[in-house]
Amino acid sequence: MKTLNDFDFNGKRALIRVDFNVPLNANLEVTDATRIQAAKPTIMHILNQGGSCVLMSHLGRPKSKESEFSLSHITSNVSETLGVPVAFVSDCIGEEAQEAVARLPQGGVLLLENLRYYPQEEKGDHEFSKALAAHGDIYVNDAFGTAHRAHASTAIIAEYFKGKSCFGTLLASEIINVNKVMHDGESPVTAIIGGAKVSSKITIIERILDSVDHLIIGGGMAFTFIKAQGGSIGTSLVEDDKQELALNILAKAKVKGVMVHLPIDTVITQEFSNEAPTEISQINAIPDQWMGLDAGPETRKKFAAVIAQSKTILFNGPVGVFEMPTFAHGTIALCEAIAQATKNGAFSLVGGGDSVAAVKQFNYEDKVSYVSTGGGAMLEMLEGKTLPGIAAVLNA
Repeated sequence: MKTLNDFDFNGKRALIRVDFNVPLNANLEVTDATRIQAAKPTIMHILNQGGSCVLMSHLGRPKSKESEFSLSHITSNVSETLGVPVAFVSDCIGEEAQEAVARLPQGGVLLLENLRYYPQEEKGDHEFSKALAAHGDIYVNDAFGTAHRAHASTAIIAEYFKGKSCFGTLLASEIINVNKVMHDGESPVTAIIGGAKVSSKITIIERILDSVDHLIIGGGMAFTFIKAQGGSIGTSLVEDDKQELALNILAKAKVKGVMVHLPIDTVITQEFSNEAPTEISQINAIPDQWMGLDAGPETRKKFAAVIAQSKTILFNGPVGVFEMPTFAHGTIALCEAIAQATKNGAFSLVGGGDSVAAVKQFNYEDKVSYVSTGGGAMLEMLEGKTLPGIAAVLNA
């Protein structure tokens, strides 16, 4: 795996695929600069070696060239985050872009306009890739969030940088940290798979059964497993057509020697509202007209005990409707157990949109080993898929 350390960037122009697809408010101001901050180590490494950086990214899903999707809105934030001046050019290919790149001094940073202003980006067009490639001497992919897309700037462009492609600091660390769970994890390895539906996590669960010692299943998807085993779940979320699949997963886990831990109690309510009255019920005996929306107190203790003895932990999916404070206690307890295990020497990886949102919301981001920046990309890696953006650099 080629990284920044395999190249001398002195006097070279690095063309870096970053993921600056950041959220903007109504005034087109950046509301969360996490993705910009994540790219800083790569950019500063190159600048400190005497190189210059041409940055390319997409923003949103423009249908034509709507001004609200222009990367000009984030240029000042990128400059502020990096602590260096950042120039902007209102195109990513063509004469204007070429002239801006040619003017870029050693140690300079240039941000190109939104790649998705051109439909050729998402189509993986070779001529578009070739035009982008003319902007750099060395190609650096540091955009994990788009590594699972076979786009021009992620999967095709490396063909024009034979022997001159590498991973940036962020993307390299994502690969290393996912591999720590899937291949290099110290036992016992525990995966916590939560969220709403079994159907969205089937491939991940089946894949990780070969890598884990313990599988904790929580959130809405747990009710499909409980009902499949004959439990009464009231009006709780369930995928009736996935009950047989749930039983098959449990059978496979048993054959592979994986301990599966399901909830034993749940916080129930009669309406999907933060203000609704709640009770605690055994998860397999929920009354009619009631639904489970959070892990109960006994479940929290059970899951915490498993996590406490773990040396490697994957957290992918909350165990309750944590967006509502009334039903956030299970997920908070889970975050606390993971943080404590990490403090005691375990390696913990948090990945997937809702899990990342939860650790950030409850201020556990700095208390776990690694928080993945790419939801879809990380899930596909966990499923065992080869990501086009990663394969392109490995094969270049």
